[in-house]
Amino acid sequence: MKILYLVCLALGSSAFAQTITFTGCPNLFSSPPNTYVFNKTGVDAFNKNIYMTTPIDGGQDCGGLGTCEFKIQWNNTLTRWEFIADDGNGTFANPALIYYNSTGNNSIPIPPGNTIGTWTENTTVTSGQCGGNLTAVNSTMTGDVQSSTLGTSEFSKNKIQIFPNPVTDFIRISGIDDGLSIQIYNIDGRLIKSEAFDSKIDVSQLVPGGYVLKINTRNFQTHQFKFVKK
Repeated sequence: MKILYLVCLALGSSAFAQTITFTGCPNLFSSPPNTYVFNKTGVDAFNKNIYMTTPIDGGQDCGGLGTCEFKIQWNNTLTRWEFIADDGNGTFANPALIYYNSTGNNSIPIPPGNTIGTWTENTTVTSGQCGGNLTAVNSTMTGDVQSSTLGTSEFSKNKIQIFPNPVTDFIRISGIDDGLSIQIYNIDGRLIKSEAFDSKIDVSQLVPGGYVLKINTRNFQTHQFKFVKK
């Protein structure tokens, strides 16, 4: 029974590639390389991204546990992101839950990273072999994940500023010199705008209302904040 396969979360990838790289759970996955790359495979009915390791037919090395497949997806019933392992055939018909995270900005279609909220280890499946919840100390999770839940005031503390807010035509960004791309989502989590990073963003065509701006940098950091279009 392939249950414990799971877990190394290291999300590493560019925002355009829409991948997540995960490293973790060294006790369960001790054989190198202890790194897995998840690729976005689609969007669910709630506009949340779905990520899977490929190939999905037993092609992932899981250390001493043989081969398996992993998926990161949104569970709308339990309002949480889940990190699951396949039952062995790539169908995910009877997946094993390894980690789950109920925090982060749930209006955003990407999952929280290992520094946002708590990725809780499901010890019923892992028997505690993953060493507890994911942290920046025992794992890495980079790429298409939330790495910040900063609001506008918190951004200012970190010398990253967006202005004006509310905005009529152009949003300006200061404090970022390694920007890669930006995405704008509406309050329902739907992607409205996606383009290469620029310190001046034209939002004049947006319908008045609330939005979330996501900024991706070249060193795989993600910053996001809410703004209002007048």
